[in-house]
Amino acid sequence: MEINDLKELMTFRSQGEIRRPISVIKVNDNFILAIYKGRKGPADILIRYRQKLKNGEWSNIRTPKHIHWTVDILIKMFQEEHLTKQFIDELMKIWKKEIQPMTQNERDRLELDELLNYDKETLERFRELSKYGEYNVRFLLLLAKLLMLQERTNYPEGQLFQTLLKKLKQGEDIFSILQTATLRRLR
Repeated sequence: MEINDLKELMTFRSQGEIRRPISVIKVNDNFILAIYKGRKGPADILIRYRQKLKNGEWSNIRTPKHIHWTVDILIKMFQEEHLTKQFIDELMKIWKKEIQPMTQNERDRLELDELLNYDKETLERFRELSKYGEYNVRFLLLLAKLLMLQERTNYPEGQLFQTLLKKLKQGEDIFSILQTATLRRLR
């Protein structure tokens, strides 16, 4: 699929306004992910994706939530606890070393294929986790980076992503983890 076809597939209407993506990427044969200008601040991003359904059609455009990736990590952890905890360590490393708040100019030039340009060794190391849950490792890494960017940009002192990673790593009870994943920020 060409980039213009992907952008068209990921264009939607919200509150009477046509929303076209800033950047779009076909992560693999099953996921297309796009970012848009958000409304929470000048550099805010809105993240959306489509997933290929079992019938071969693309899903409606979806907004990923923390609960989605959290449940996926829990499923992976049930199958491969040690490897999943190493993956969580990788996400914590990304949070601490790579993710900084964006400016509006940086947001407008953000290219998803650059964010997904992740070292092949790391992707290979966690490849086994793609067998479990809904999301593969490439999609999870890109989604995690985008959610981290979104949080660091909109809530520079925010700790939701980091708190969830810590709770998952420490093996907190499932209710505590899911409660944290579904917390809503005051608007």
